[in-house]
Amino acid sequence: MGSQESGADATNPREPSPERLLQLGMGFWAAKTLLSAVEIGVFTRLATAPHDAAELGEALGLHPRSALDFLDALVALNLLEREDGKYHNTQDTALFLDKAKPSYVGGLLEMANARLYPYWGSLTEALRTGKPQNEAKHGGNPFDALYRDERSLRGFLQAMTAISLGAAKAMAQKFPWQNYRTFIDIGAAQGALPVEIALAHPHLHGGGFDLPVVGPVFEDYVASRGLQERLRFHPGNFFNDPCPSADVLVMGHILHDWDLAQKMELLAKCYAALPPGGCLIVYDAVIDDERRRNAFGLLMSLNMLIETPGGFDYTGAQCCAWMKEVGFTQVRVEPLAGPDSMVIGTR
Repeated sequence: MGSQESGADATNPREPSPERLLQLGMGFWAAKTLLSAVEIGVFTRLATAPHDAAELGEALGLHPRSALDFLDALVALNLLEREDGKYHNTQDTALFLDKAKPSYVGGLLEMANARLYPYWGSLTEALRTGKPQNEAKHGGNPFDALYRDERSLRGFLQAMTAISLGAAKAMAQKFPWQNYRTFIDIGAAQGALPVEIALAHPHLHGGGFDLPVVGPVFEDYVASRGLQERLRFHPGNFFNDPCPSADVLVMGHILHDWDLAQKMELLAKCYAALPPGGCLIVYDAVIDDERRRNAFGLLMSLNMLIETPGGFDYTGAQCCAWMKEVGFTQVRVEPLAGPDSMVIGTR
């Protein structure tokens, strides 16, 4: 009987079901529930002690009509646990969504909530016009909005740390740093990548290159890790100024911001700044060459449509071809963490 049932299962296709389509189409319900929980500080509050619904609702300023549904939805989404009527964080939310911990990645979710969530509502318009749907839609500059004051600047740079930290830790282990002495992160933001590499390889000296306004944030982050003697900030604009020279240059989550001509310009500037035998590491959510598997990379490219005039994400084969065109040799692609991969070229 068992073998007959197995044969029937193998020959008959499954019955069509709308469940996956509906879950995907209504996925914004769960996403916004998480984003709002981060915004109002649910996970940071519960890091101090478990609370029941009344205590937590009062502490966070929640209206009693919806507080219980909201908290229990977080339980059902495996973002909170509830025991004996008291809520507490899961292992993941305790580690990554408590603002008091250095492992906090909520900065990215805060930015997603404040900026990306409303702008993605205009994706259809972007697909039909090819134009950004952020501040630029009304004549503004998104970077002016992000850098308008210290609070928004630090929030944006913390978001960049959140999206880069996994790749930085992986790169610190996977690249042969023992063969080099110096490195510079081009577009370093807070300095997460230089810090992770320097912590893992005490012989290295380096730093980060970014706009002058970023300098104090970078220096604070580096000093908090006790690395100010080995990592320093290099102010500049990578389109207007030459790149600092080092044995290894790293450019992460930068190249996808720009159109093809600008991508080629940045790669050429990095090539010019490297000594013979030096390396450039480019990392992004590199799309698989078949363009079938890295959904995050493809969605990130749509995010570049929303956010930039000409930016787009790319496959490993595309990046290898661009790097070879400007003169790099021994070009290869290696996976990092999650959707990110690095493309390495030698001058």
